[in-house]
Amino acid sequence: MLAAALSVASGLAMAGSAPDGAAAGAAPTTGPVAYTVLLADGGRHDAALAAIRAAQGTVLRENRALGLVVAQSSAADFAERVVAPGVLGAARSRALSSSGGSVGSDLGVGATVADVTGYSPAGPSRAGAGTAAVGMDPLDAKLWGLRMVRADKARERQPGDHRVRVGVIDSGIDATHRDLATNVDLAASRNFVADIPNDVNGVVIDGPCEFAGCVDPPGYDDYGHGTHVAGTIAAAANGSGTSGVAPGVTLVDIRATQDSGWTFLQPFLDALTYGADIGLNVINLPFNIDPWLYNCPDNPADTPAQQLEQRITIEAVNRALDYAHRKGITLISPIGFSHDDLGKPNPDAFSPNFPANSAYTRQIDGASCAAMPIEGRHVIGVSGLGPSGGKADYSNYGLPEVELGGPGGFRKDGLGTPSFGARENQILSTYSRAAATGKGWLTPEGDITPLGDAQGMLRDCTQDGTCSFFRWAESTSRAAH
Repeated sequence: MLAAALSVASGLAMAGSAPDGAAAGAAPTTGPVAYTVLLADGGRHDAALAAIRAAQGTVLRENRALGLVVAQSSAADFAERVVAPGVLGAARSRALSSSGGSVGSDLGVGATVADVTGYSPAGPSRAGAGTAAVGMDPLDAKLWGLRMVRADKARERQPGDHRVRVGVIDSGIDATHRDLATNVDLAASRNFVADIPNDVNGVVIDGPCEFAGCVDPPGYDDYGHGTHVAGTIAAAANGSGTSGVAPGVTLVDIRATQDSGWTFLQPFLDALTYGADIGLNVINLPFNIDPWLYNCPDNPADTPAQQLEQRITIEAVNRALDYAHRKGITLISPIGFSHDDLGKPNPDAFSPNFPANSAYTRQIDGASCAAMPIEGRHVIGVSGLGPSGGKADYSNYGLPEVELGGPGGFRKDGLGTPSFGARENQILSTYSRAAATGKGWLTPEGDITPLGDAQGMLRDCTQDGTCSFFRWAESTSRAAH
């Protein structure tokens, strides 16, 4: 559970002094829903707060760095009623639960390890780490991607300086993993999401909560993606398992992704603002902000409320990217994995992808619609390559979105050769034991199941019997590192 008095990160000002209130003529209600209310440049905060109260809303906090207010309301038409000079509009900032309301506490300041009862990850301290030449680890011979980008040669001169801090906005990082424990700065890490057991229709999303209050601690990953990404970046060169592209840098877990893989607007904005405020050097971003694969400001297939939500998403994400860029942060994002030309996208049949069964087919105008954050300002987009150096079939493409290509894995590379279809064409990296066990890929004792073998799981054990887990996988998320 969150402590009663969380410190507020620079740039996030709590608006607790704003009185609660509701206007006359109450609208139909649902459970309480959290909204991101965006102000126009130079918009008056007092006018925005008054408009929120008049629309039956309660102010939770302000993010003055981005010019937004996080509010909560049970009024079904809250977004349509938040109208005032200087207010651009409101969008749902988090997903809805089976009770009709937003799930979990507002985690704008981020949960720390100390905020979660009963969790104390083991692992050596990062304090005193230095920059020294390092060799290769036993499983590195399987990492063709290291050789493709010549990271194996680069580390002879510079394996990465521990003073360089790389933030990972993803599903979390398993800080108990042997190859990550020394490289994750848990003190700086934060979690900005609460688990969503079920969506508004009762469909299972994250499933049962693992910790009290449905808030996972930093250093925990129940999905696996964030841990795989983190290992690709900076698994330690420690004589066991694998090592990352820059094994000497420091990782910071700034989680904004659900256990099920969705990334919603306000947790993303909070994580990126926090990463900028603590002075990270690089932040690895997710490909898109759910529930829209492409955000279209005026797509005729969408309702006026949906159009407004997408306009607010584009503007809010760009403000957060601008803020991080002004702080000197390098922003990296995978280009996506639907084999789509982002300049001339195919019809979108996947949005909105939340709640379940909400999607419908929309024609996408590449000039006005945007996949966020990859098509946002200041973001370096990376496409995925296979071992041959050719583009992986799943990787998106298109100019000007793609600036770089990197090894992302491509199992179907090498058509007509013995390597075609081999798992070794993918990227091997660290994987979360909790995630693999929850998916049935490992037994509780740590044995790989037949399903886990089919999903590319690999176990590596030291002489003392301590085992860590790895997985072969492919996507542009791996290429971005």
